Amino acid sequence: MPDLLDQDIMYAPGVGPKRKEMLNKELGIQTFGDLLEYYPYKYVDRRKIYLTTELLESMSFIQLKGKILSFESFDMGRRNKRLVAHFTDGHGVVDLVWFAKSQYILKTYKVGEEYIVFGRPTVYGGRFQITHPEIDLAATAQLSTMGMQPHYHTTERMKKAGFSSRSLERTIKGLLQRITTPLAETLPSFITAPLHLISRDEAFRLIHYPQSAIDLDRAKLRLKFEELFYIQLNILRYASDQRRKFRGYVFRHVGTFFNGFYHNHLPFALTGAQKRVIREIHADMKSGRQMNRLLQGDVGSGKTLVALMATLIALDNGYQACIMAPTEILAEQHLATITELLSGMDIRVELLTGIVKGKRRQAVLDGVADGSIQILVGTHAIIEDPVCFFRLGLAVIDEQHRFGVAQRAKLWSKSQNPPHVLVMTATPIPRTLAMTIYGDLDVSIIDELPPGRKPVYTQHKYDDQLTSLYQGIRRQILAGRQVYIVYPLIQESERMDLRNLEEGYETMRQVFAQFKLSKVHGRMKSQEKEEEMRKFVSGETQILVATTVIEVGVNVPNASVMVILDAQRFGLSQLHQLRGRVGRGAEQSFCILVTTRKLSKETAKRIDIMCSTNDGFQIAEADLKLRGPGDLEGTQQSGMAFDLKIADIARDGQIVQMARDEAQKIIDNDPTCEKPEYRMLWQRLAALRKTNINWAAIS
Repeated sequence: MPDLLDQDIMYAPGVGPKRKEMLNKELGIQTFGDLLEYYPYKYVDRRKIYLTTELLESMSFIQLKGKILSFESFDMGRRNKRLVAHFTDGHGVVDLVWFAKSQYILKTYKVGEEYIVFGRPTVYGGRFQITHPEIDLAATAQLSTMGMQPHYHTTERMKKAGFSSRSLERTIKGLLQRITTPLAETLPSFITAPLHLISRDEAFRLIHYPQSAIDLDRAKLRLKFEELFYIQLNILRYASDQRRKFRGYVFRHVGTFFNGFYHNHLPFALTGAQKRVIREIHADMKSGRQMNRLLQGDVGSGKTLVALMATLIALDNGYQACIMAPTEILAEQHLATITELLSGMDIRVELLTGIVKGKRRQAVLDGVADGSIQILVGTHAIIEDPVCFFRLGLAVIDEQHRFGVAQRAKLWSKSQNPPHVLVMTATPIPRTLAMTIYGDLDVSIIDELPPGRKPVYTQHKYDDQLTSLYQGIRRQILAGRQVYIVYPLIQESERMDLRNLEEGYETMRQVFAQFKLSKVHGRMKSQEKEEEMRKFVSGETQILVATTVIEVGVNVPNASVMVILDAQRFGLSQLHQLRGRVGRGAEQSFCILVTTRKLSKETAKRIDIMCSTNDGFQIAEADLKLRGPGDLEGTQQSGMAFDLKIADIARDGQIVQMARDEAQKIIDNDPTCEKPEYRMLWQRLAALRKTNINWAAIS
């Protein structure tokens, strides 16, 4: 019955035009298939009948079998009534309570009739009661087949219209009963059999009506695998197509620029991880296929140095390179770092951002076009139409998640062949997430810090302990160090009880009257911001009061203290990024997380994790588990649509890997998508790409 699931939801049992409109608007359900893919969020075991003598207040849901002894009605003012039915199972009495629809209840349920009652027990006036219980006639209720009852999320509008979780369950049950022929399979047996996956038809039936926890696990595994498999197949097919379509420039030569820098200009010995990554990059560049590589490295691990050495390989082969950063501050930081590292070498490096104007801008455009500028550093200004490279061979993109897929693609048009692409991120990404967001990229990881780097000591303080904190800051500044103080907001918010940066700045000026302060936030004009940053970088000011605008890329080795106020308002990855602004010099550095004493369990856990580890990858994994992928810094900016109906990338890492391995086998065996034994897969993928999932963003 291949077309049944595409039928309009209006024709499902018990739906009709009004409920169709509500399901469309409230839950986005338009077809039979959408309804079957609207999975329960929890299950309650309906197989056990309790005795009234067994009831405890701590029980979430219980089921009783017995009779209604009598009804009693209580006025609650303004025409409101409370209806109570006294219910007994022969061992004791509980009250069944309704605050609405009393006439309907009195007509429907009879004294002396035997019922199965289901609901949450509470105690009122020393007696157990169940408010708005579910009631079935004992004679017709089939307890042996009830199993684990599904519960579905519904909206307030649905509840007001009487369309509850139970109504939705009955609709789904009616639809499954109507489907008498097994649903068409969407995975071939050569995938499902070795992995012991149940059929699609059985999975849909068991996910809504499992008889046991084992049933539920089997259904979830099948449905999660399928969802993740097609995402991975799409990503890998896209990457395979790119490799076949686009030949890469062949950079076999490692010559004067690279070797001269390596032997004469390296500021310190490379770590083993840096050497390994440079080998991986060079292997790509000389392979004949276009490089698309993600370089992950924790804050301070030396990614910029690796990227620079990759650009020198491009220069050695007669090509230009560009380095693209998300902000002007970060672009200028890269320029300063690279210019210093290449000091004394005959290499022309220039900057192109929004503040480069007039004759200076034209000179840069001319130099890029005639090839005299070998390395161009800049912001998204690099991908604007007037920029024409002479021979662009390598594009380095820093903090990729700030750019997105379309901008990365625009870089390709700057060269006759697409240039090699190296994407860098200092936001450590958990492996399962990287496989899904950056699934078309090969991944290199720098997992060592350069020698001499001391781990930042992280401490948690409460906002009533600021006096001792200020004393510690004074000691650091008098020892010649500099300090960041970060606030979460720029202007006072009526909704949130947060310290305000403007007020905070004035407070800090009074507290630290003997020192000089800078102030930076995102709403300042670029020139003001640059000037304040310059003062701090040069050491004219000792304290920088800022918002998270300094999260990425500011490099002040002399800064040894990072104070984050209202740290409970930040996510783990963001806290880790901010902490990475210190610990860049040889001295011991400190990060102080200041919070209120009222912390939720999750927030307290975040703060504990920050204080216990400096490992960005551990922190990213913890952040993914605590917050989910859609909330993580970076995933939303990348355009990645985590429109997953049942899989959870944070918790289903093994299934993600299993799905990717199977998808890779398909790509290896049928790279051109033409073999008949894989036709089902390619047809299914084509059908899925027409749905509302943002498949383009996934690749």
